Amino acid sequence: MERIRTLIADDERNARDFLKDLLDDFPAVEIVGEAANGAEALTMIRAKSPDLVLLDLEMPEMTGFEVVRSLTAEETPLIAFVTAFDDHAIKAFELNAVDYLLKPVEAARLAQTINRAERRLSESGARTEAVEAIRRTAGASEPALEFLPVKNGDEISLVRVEDIASVLADGELLHLTTKDHSKYLINFRLKDLEARLGEDRFIKLSRGALANISMLRSASQMPGGSYLVELSNGQKIQASRAQSKLLRDRFLRL
Repeated sequence: MERIRTLIADDERNARDFLKDLLDDFPAVEIVGEAANGAEALTMIRAKSPDLVLLDLEMPEMTGFEVVRSLTAEETPLIAFVTAFDDHAIKAFELNAVDYLLKPVEAARLAQTINRAERRLSESGARTEAVEAIRRTAGASEPALEFLPVKNGDEISLVRVEDIASVLADGELLHLTTKDHSKYLINFRLKDLEARLGEDRFIKLSRGALANISMLRSASQMPGGSYLVELSNGQKIQASRAQSKLLRDRFLRL
């Protein structure tokens, strides 16, 4: 069998170096790269198509779960989430048949991960089941929403998702703006709503901003490499540097 092409994604350099040192003892593993944040991990997964990713859950810009939710099923590699979660969370991973590595990672536990990856890669059915479990755990398999219920006094209105231009977070309050400039306020977490809107319909412009892909009109480059994005309803949203790179790679080049 060919070597397992492995990507390491962790925002702490010491953690990445530690994992690289451990992986040096596994002849079956080839390290194809390392990412220092979630956005970089997403870009490298798409560019390098690794067999296995050791993916930290808590990273700047995008968490490990957000990285998986941004991938299609075909793009999703085998993933071992690297986590400092407690025993209850680890049990949840085990029930979903998703591999995990608890920090600080032990060599013996890493060996189990490599062995599981080898088995799953050698059996197409096992790999497919593992990828489906990874995406379920990350919340990528929930059906996309068609409407958002918004409350106005005692009345609940249904806003079509396709009519929403942007979603901006203010704590756990979300400000929705539609293509005709109607504004709504809902009490919800952005990261939970993001998973239900679908990466094929909305793009994350920063930690607190989503925009409807069909309403992207232009992007003006700002100092530092970020972009100011204008939507078809005239709304302007500042993209973060990391998300600007994803925006450029996905939409601003042929």
